Formats: sequence, structure tokens, C-alpha cells
Amino acid sequence: MSTLRGTLAATMRAGVLTLGLTGGAMAQQQILISSSWGNVKAELADNEATRSLVRMLPVTIEMRDHLRQEKTGDLPSPLAPVPRQTAFQKGTLGLWSSDHFVIYYRDGRVPQPGIIILGQVTGDVSIFDRPGSVTVRVELAPK
Repeated sequence: MSTLRGTLAATMRAGVLTLGLTGGAMAQQQILISSSWGNVKAELADNEATRSLVRMLPVTIEMRDHLRQEKTGDLPSPLAPVPRQTAFQKGTLGLWSSDHFVIYYRDGRVPQPGIIILGQVTGDVSIFDRPGSVTVRVELAPK
């Protein structure tokens, strides 16, 4: 019995550590990203940067294409700093500098210092895979 408890406790600690390092979903909190090209929802990571973003919503962002892999735009104010990573996947929402919001529509890597992961698009992010600028509105998704 004590071996089972020890195994369960170790498994739970590993799960909590993994979520903390990867920015697990923020209690299933979702945002809606709307544009003239279409709408997508995204699940937010659980970190201080996303909590800063949620307090800022709703927000409208002028986004431009960058390197044919992402749309980027400036937030009205900086978000809280949290650990960064260099890899991203199609649908990743990220933060390059403290106020530089990014929607990645292709897989890839960024140079150091990396990006802050804000969340993951759950819809068809390919709506942003086209040249040119677009205005997006980011708000909490209706429940």
C-alpha cells in the first residue's frame, strides 16, 4: 500500500512539474481571435503572461506577416515576463518581446532569448497563412 502511495505521489509531482514547465492550459480558459479572414479559438497557457493578457482583453491588434510563418503585432502594454523557449508549432500563440503578440501558422524555431508561450489555437490557424496585414480582435471566448 505504501509503495502504491509513493508511486502515485511521484506521478502527481511529475505531472505538476511538467505542467509548470510547459505552461499547461489555464483552467480551459479560451480566447477568441476574430478577423476579416475568419475566427479561431485558442486555449491559454497557465502563466503570469497570459493572466496579464486576460486583464487587458478585449484588445484590437494590427498584425503584419513576418517570415511567412507568423503574424505579429504590438499589444497596448507589456505582459509579465515568464520563462521562454525557442521551438514553436503551428497554432502557437507567443510573445516575442514583452508586448509583441505572435500567431504562428507554421512550425519552427526562434533564436534566443526565445518566446513566451501564451497558448495554442484550437481552430484552423491556416486562415492567417497568407501575405499581408490583418487586424485581429482578441477577447475572452464566450462559454
